[in-house]
Amino acid sequence: MQKTSTEAPVVPHIGVWAAPMLDELTRFRRDIHAHPELSHKEYRTTDRLVEHLEAAGLKPKRLEDTGLYVDIGRGELKIGLRADIDALPILEETELPYASSATGIAHACGHDVHTTVMLGVAEVLAKIDAEFPLNGRVRVIFQPAEETMPGGALDVISQGVLDGVPRILALHCDPRIDVGLVGTRIGAITSASDTVRVELTGRGGHTSRPHLTEDLVFALAHIAANVPAVLARRIDVRSAVSVVWGQIHAGSAPNAIPAHGFMSGTMRCLDGEAWEAAGDLLDQTVRQVAAPFGVDVKLEHTRGVPPVVNTEAETGLIEAAARAELGPDSVVLTPQSMGGEDFAWMTQKVPGAMMRLGTRTPGGETYDLHRGDYRPDEHAIGCGVRVMAAAAMRAVLGLRH
Repeated sequence: MQKTSTEAPVVPHIGVWAAPMLDELTRFRRDIHAHPELSHKEYRTTDRLVEHLEAAGLKPKRLEDTGLYVDIGRGELKIGLRADIDALPILEETELPYASSATGIAHACGHDVHTTVMLGVAEVLAKIDAEFPLNGRVRVIFQPAEETMPGGALDVISQGVLDGVPRILALHCDPRIDVGLVGTRIGAITSASDTVRVELTGRGGHTSRPHLTEDLVFALAHIAANVPAVLARRIDVRSAVSVVWGQIHAGSAPNAIPAHGFMSGTMRCLDGEAWEAAGDLLDQTVRQVAAPFGVDVKLEHTRGVPPVVNTEAETGLIEAAARAELGPDSVVLTPQSMGGEDFAWMTQKVPGAMMRLGTRTPGGETYDLHRGDYRPDEHAIGCGVRVMAAAAMRAVLGLRH
């Protein structure tokens, strides 16, 4: 499979190598699905990955707390592949026999699939390397704490795991795309995302005498409605700055103005530069809107992640691998998501790309991520392994795409 003076390099057909291990990978996925762990607490998941990788003859290296990485091959690093391993604080509602055994915690974003795919990639590459030694290394990274802000990717970077990695790829489940297809796009594929919490404090009082109080509920309502409207007129509309509130809490009686209340939500933005500018403007706007009501304002604005920006070469690498493994019509254009992804920190450090892995059963129900009833079609695991392993092999063999 190595290039000679007269022959072009040949990329092995990954499907042949992956097929014998798909049943075991499905069992692994169901095991970690049944035992989900929140960000920075992925101890069992890390242990299970180490166990499987060592059984494949590899030498994984644990990160400082949770998570790990493993190299396959020898010599110069050619590419990195990243999976996220944490779960969400969501109650699972699938009623599957392998549903979460941890009340209120679930793999509702498909990270169990991501983890399983990359485990399969490492095992496939190890098998290939045992028979046809790879002239180059592939680094597979199992990253903790993607579901936190600003994300566990920063911890991975700070520990030097990306040092020497020239390019990096990742994948994310997409329940809007059928199994057997992958979604790609050049440029930003996700959005910037922050979290915002606004706490208001006043004297409180009777609803019959609002002029003797700081009408806190009325102030919250103005912030909820006017802050997004002001930002929409102060930031270029093409950047699609979106502030959406997910929580508003205040009061306990219909005839009493409360002395305390809060609201929280997210700010998302399609453009990285606009995201930087919108941060300061958001803080100013919240305080300006609240000022006429005389309330005390405590603002917690947590800067999250920039957009994941897919480079052309790395996107081409994924697309070439997908067409070779899944067929010429297996790649579809995916829209930019308003969701945030801490893989963005990695693509700011080295060129990279993220693909959308189709997890919808053809003709089946379209679920949404971060929902307790999300059920990815497990046939997606094999598709993900084939595409990611084939992309890694193309990088090792020095193919441009």
